[in-house]
Amino acid sequence: MVKQSNSRDILIGLSVGDALGVPIEFLSRADLDADPVTGMKEYGIHNQPAGTWSDDSSMAFCLAESLLNGYNLKDIAQKFIAWFDEAWWTSHGVVFDYGITTSEAIARLKSKTLPPEQAGGINEGDNGNGALMRILPLVLYTMDLPLQERFERVKEVASMTHGHIRSTLCCFFYTELAIGIGYGKSFNEAVKLASQIVSKMIKSNLAWEGEGQHFKRIFDAKIGNLSREEISSSGYVIHILEATLWCLYNSNSYEEAVLLAVNLGDDTDTTAAVVGGLAGLLYGYKSIPNKWMMQLVRKDDILNLADALENRISSSVSPDL
Repeated sequence: MVKQSNSRDILIGLSVGDALGVPIEFLSRADLDADPVTGMKEYGIHNQPAGTWSDDSSMAFCLAESLLNGYNLKDIAQKFIAWFDEAWWTSHGVVFDYGITTSEAIARLKSKTLPPEQAGGINEGDNGNGALMRILPLVLYTMDLPLQERFERVKEVASMTHGHIRSTLCCFFYTELAIGIGYGKSFNEAVKLASQIVSKMIKSNLAWEGEGQHFKRIFDAKIGNLSREEISSSGYVIHILEATLWCLYNSNSYEEAVLLAVNLGDDTDTTAAVVGGLAGLLYGYKSIPNKWMMQLVRKDDILNLADALENRISSSVSPDL
C-alpha cells in the first residue's frame, strides 16, 4: 500500500508551489534572474497576500472534495462550476485567475448540452495546462485500478476542460509517474516506467501516431541534462511537463524543486504547482519549509480535506468507481 500521508503530500505540495508562483506569474525569466524568488511573496501581479493559491489548487481541491463521495463526473462538474461562479475552494472568496480554455469548458458544463467528459476543447490549440494542474488528486482513487481503467478515468476527468488527446496523455504520464513515486519507486524508476507505459499506449493507437513526436523529450531520461535555456515554462501542457521533469531531475529537496520551477518565469504558479505535487510525494509534505506552511492560506482546511480523502479511501476496500 501507499504511505499514509499521500493525500497531504499531494494537496499541500501543489498548493504551496502554486502560492509561491502566484505573485510573480507572467514575469520573464530575466526579471526573476534579477530578483529571484526565495520564499513566499505578497501582492505582486495579482495583488494577493502571501500564501495565496490560485485556480490550480482550487480545481484540485474541488476534485478531491468530490472524490469524498466516490467517482462521479457530474459531481466533479458541479464542484468546478461552484468554484467558477461562487468562488468555492478559493483562497479569499474571489476567483482571480483562470484560463480561457477552462472558462469555455465550464460554460459548456453549465449548459449540460454534453456529457461532462465531452465539455473540454478538442482542438490542438486547446492544449493548455489546465487539466494537468488539477489532475493529481485522482491518483489516490485510481492507483489500484487496472492500467486501462486508470487511463479511462484520467481521460474523462482531463477532458472535462481539455479534450485533446495530447492533454490526456500528458495527464496520464503525470499520474503514472505519481503512482510510481507513491509506491516507493525512485524518481528515475518512476519516470522510466511512466515513459514505457505512455509510449506503448501511443504506439498502440493509430489515431495517436502523430503524438509521439511531442513526447520525445519527456520520454528521454536525458532531459535533466538540458540547459535551463532549453526549458520553456509557457502555458503549453508539453512545456509544463518537460519543465516539471527538468526541475525534479535537478533538485534534491522540495524547496529546491519548487524554487527552480517558479524562477523559470512565465506560468509560474502552474509550473510550481505541478512540480510541487510530485515533490510533495517524493520528499513528503513535512519537508516543506515551516515558514511556507505557516503562510499558506487556509492551511487547516487543506489538511482537513486531505485527511478526509485519505480516510475515505482507506476505509473503502472497493472505492466507488
